[in-house]
Amino acid sequence: GLFPQQEPLRPPKTAPLGTGMAEHLQKTGIPSGSQDKASVLDSGPEMAEPQLAVDPVATSNLSVKAPEFYPPGYNQNFNQNFTDSSFEDRCDGYLTLAEYVQDFLNHLTEQPGCFETEIEQFAETLNGWVIADEALQELVELIYQQATSVPNFSYMGARLCNYLSHHLTISPQSGNFRQLLLQRCRTEYENRDEATKGDETTRKQFHAFVLFLAELYLNLEIKGTKGQVTRAEILQEGLRELLNALFSNPVDSNLICAVKLLKLTGSVLEDAWKEKGKNDMEEMIQRIENVVLDANCSRDVKHMLLKLVELRSSNWGRVHGTTPHAEATPENDPNYFMNEPTFYTSDGVPFTAADPDYQEKYQELLEREDLFPYYEENGADLSGPGELYFDEIDDEMDPEIEEAYEKFCLESEHKRKQ
Repeated sequence: GLFPQQEPLRPPKTAPLGTGMAEHLQKTGIPSGSQDKASVLDSGPEMAEPQLAVDPVATSNLSVKAPEFYPPGYNQNFNQNFTDSSFEDRCDGYLTLAEYVQDFLNHLTEQPGCFETEIEQFAETLNGWVIADEALQELVELIYQQATSVPNFSYMGARLCNYLSHHLTISPQSGNFRQLLLQRCRTEYENRDEATKGDETTRKQFHAFVLFLAELYLNLEIKGTKGQVTRAEILQEGLRELLNALFSNPVDSNLICAVKLLKLTGSVLEDAWKEKGKNDMEEMIQRIENVVLDANCSRDVKHMLLKLVELRSSNWGRVHGTTPHAEATPENDPNYFMNEPTFYTSDGVPFTAADPDYQEKYQELLEREDLFPYYEENGADLSGPGELYFDEIDDEMDPEIEEAYEKFCLESEHKRKQ
């Protein structure tokens, strides 16, 4: 299945032994007279062994653009206009809006790094093309399908939706881009109870929608009446109900989706709920603990749920630094000495700047280091001759070491003579 069928490898045709040797001699430039003699030798008792034939190397015809290398849901008929021509000319070869948008979505899936450089031109092209309600609805549907069917595109799809919601000029009576997008999401949202109880395919599609909605909540910016930027509150409420639906049907896939959702948005949701004086996150954690105790989920899923509870107990892994108005000191910042190096005394005892005797021990270390001012760590001498500490050291060897050295020299000489 993965690789296309190829012709079976055929063994090389073998020629008579004498012929092979004659051809070899001919290739090496030996005169024809010698070839005749060689053919006679071939049939003799001391005939040379022929070289083993090497099978040809099997090479694959599978292209780097083969469909096997693309994620599920990816349109394999990717239009090369996005890589072979300038952006201004890319819409010239498209017959429909769907073709243009789908190719850009595929391009964005394949090369997400081009978002910043090409999104502005994409929006300008859409503003010249999307001039009717039907076209805007078609655009919303194309982006929604890409974000919920192609793995790992939910984040990029949410960013794309946020940009278009602020830069598309069309605003028909049926609703602008953001309103139509939320209406499309509402269709799936209202079927949440049936979807969590459905078959594996239905649940998988629903879970993709849940994670896309989570990315929308984090990335879709709403401008308030006073110019402030906020998140869509309707999505906040929707995510809570989606979590309730997932925990109400605690099969493994639903619980895994809930864990992913809370790891992605848990800290933001809890902050938003606390601002309103709600304890919704406490209720979610209580439901998780009940599932761990009562539900018939797998051991691995229970472990994931417990890890999530542990993550929340650590404030979702967030580390709050010291206040910006107060200078960090050893008294108010427990991590004040965290990045300080570790030193060692002459006895090999480690100490850092947090040690009460740091100054005294560090000064002792500096004095000891002064004995080797011109030597690197690897012992290389950086000074000139006759002016350093080691020149003043007595060359006399320790008696025990000297005796061992003489013994070593005698043994080496004895072995050499043997």
